[in-house]
Amino acid sequence: MSGYDASAAPRVVVGVSGSLGSVTALRRATALARRLGAELWPVLAWEPPGGDPAARRSPAAGLLVEEWQRLARQRLAAVLEEIYGSDSPGVPMHAVVVRGAPGPALVATADREDDVLVVGAGRRGLQRAFSGRVSRHCLAHAVCPVLAVPPSPLESELLSVHRRNTWHLRMDIRRL
Repeated sequence: MSGYDASAAPRVVVGVSGSLGSVTALRRATALARRLGAELWPVLAWEPPGGDPAARRSPAAGLLVEEWQRLARQRLAAVLEEIYGSDSPGVPMHAVVVRGAPGPALVATADREDDVLVVGAGRRGLQRAFSGRVSRHCLAHAVCPVLAVPPSPLESELLSVHRRNTWHLRMDIRRL
């Protein structure tokens, strides 16, 4: 998808992986596409396990790549089904599966100046130092505006519950 096509409809490109952050970004991108009258382009980027060099060394590399591509399409369809169900998002949608690292794949897809690229901003707190590479790459390299969507407040609550369960800590049910 290289080159600028002035006759094309405006697009809202959003990175989708199935994580809570990407689901929050997808919901925000859908609302933005509705407001702008733009097409929604959910993008799932995938890489072979172990990277391209490992995939090339495999004797059945072609078959594996086809299977990984099929699984990536399945994953994107499952996320979209979970978010929208049988309903339409209310805007024209063009779902895309791209082979490559997420940051470069999103920047390559959102290659027009009038696109808007929507990404999850990563985690809060101490984990932020070890996450957010995709959003940082997009902010640094995109030719279009980038909207970095902060995590949902429910995500921190979910992580807190998970942490309590992991450490077998008692939950204060008065707050529920």
